[in-house]
Amino acid sequence: MNDIHGTINGPEVFTHVRIILGMVLGLSVSRLITGMTRFIQHPGRERIYLPHFTWALFLVLFIIHFWWFEFALAHRQDWSFNIYIFLIFYAFLFVAMSAVIFPDKMDEYLGFEDYFKKRRRSFYILLLMLLTVDVVDTLIKGGDYYYHRYGWYYPIRQAILIAGTLAALAWRSDRYHAIFAVFAIIFEAIWIISLFETIG
Repeated sequence: MNDIHGTINGPEVFTHVRIILGMVLGLSVSRLITGMTRFIQHPGRERIYLPHFTWALFLVLFIIHFWWFEFALAHRQDWSFNIYIFLIFYAFLFVAMSAVIFPDKMDEYLGFEDYFKKRRRSFYILLLMLLTVDVVDTLIKGGDYYYHRYGWYYPIRQAILIAGTLAALAWRSDRYHAIFAVFAIIFEAIWIISLFETIG
């Protein structure tokens, strides 16, 4: 039911929100998986560029993780349209990043290395937005969830990833971009294994 302030109460709202999020995230996963299979379909034409391919894997892992940890919102009693729009925007960022990683056409580029070098600024700006939005999403889940679930680990993780992304925007070193991408995906895997083995 809606109250006079436009807030929707009831856990059943969470199911509705997850359905919408699932539809949006499905677009991202579909594009990423289709894009990555191009290297299998056309091994002679499509060559892997480590930073690009690693970020694609990172996005797949992050999206799967996102779908898992958003279950914490099932405990939220009060829902508003603002929160709903915020979550949709969060999911849209995955769609945008997936589209940047694997564009519809590559005709004007020599390959994924050439493409990523020319478009990586756009990717890192979106990644910076994603990491910032993730902080807001965590706070929406409530202080109890944040402090009991994450402790000191989360703010340190976010600070390191945000600092690394800002450095990626400033530096053009191929070695740095490759190391940062590999570090990010390892960091994400450790984050999931250590804190998100079970829902709760």
